[in-house]
Amino acid sequence: MARIDCVVDTQPMADEIKSVSHQINDTTTAVVAMKAAIVLAEQQAADMVCRNVNKGFYTLMRSQISQKIAKLQSEVDSQLMQLNAQRKQLLAIKNRMERDYNMLSDRYLKLFNGINQNLKQRILELDRPVFNFAVQEVGKVSNRTKYLAATVPISQLESLITSQQIVISNIKYRAEKVIESMTNFLANTSEQKKLSERVLLKNEKVQNTTLLIPALVCESNFDSFDNKKLEVIVSKEQLNTSVQSAMKNTLNQHLEQLVWNDACEPHQEVKSEFSKMLATSNTSQRVKDMANKLFTTTHFQTIKNEQL
Repeated sequence: MARIDCVVDTQPMADEIKSVSHQINDTTTAVVAMKAAIVLAEQQAADMVCRNVNKGFYTLMRSQISQKIAKLQSEVDSQLMQLNAQRKQLLAIKNRMERDYNMLSDRYLKLFNGINQNLKQRILELDRPVFNFAVQEVGKVSNRTKYLAATVPISQLESLITSQQIVISNIKYRAEKVIESMTNFLANTSEQKKLSERVLLKNEKVQNTTLLIPALVCESNFDSFDNKKLEVIVSKEQLNTSVQSAMKNTLNQHLEQLVWNDACEPHQEVKSEFSKMLATSNTSQRVKDMANKLFTTTHFQTIKNEQL
């Protein structure tokens, strides 16, 4: 049996393994460097994406806010233009109502002045007997000494009785005239007192009294949405501020929403007053005919009585 001696040398293998180990270490270093580079690149990319997203978000928000601002600005401008137009319309309506109110006030003032003048004339006619008595009879009574004086003749004593008789007759005549004047005056005073009692109000406290006071109620539409405005105007003559305010509040409470009913024709007093105004007008006949035609063809409406 032969014996074979083999010598195994591991140095080459160790060298190769050492070389591979150096390569593995280099690879590990390269992988670590690459990982660090990848992490840095990913972080930079994430930062860039975040910046771009934030920039895009803020840009989008700014754009939307700018669009909303522009839209709201245009709406505000349009509303301002509409409000300005409505303001001009309301001013025109106010001026027209002031003119109408002044015209009605002047008309009623003339009417009341005429009534006052007529009443003054009637009162003067009622007091005319008193004035006549004061002017005519009082002067005679004051000068009765002169009227009753008689000339007493002193040349002839026999005519003294005749002179006294004349004086007595004159006194009786004047006394009858005075009694007749006093009777007429008392009769006229009694008639005047009865007439005054029928005309004048009794001076006593009345608990429940109904007074008719003219008032102007104006209902108007001040926009295109059919929103209505109610305005109450009362006369300032013979009415203090508290009474005017109470009347306005009462009418506003009872006339919050007017309900109009169609009427076949206007009231007879309205027709009569319009005819009088048209007859006394100084305009031409053509204008009068046109005004009368418009009045007859106008559509009239009235308010329900249960609202008042």
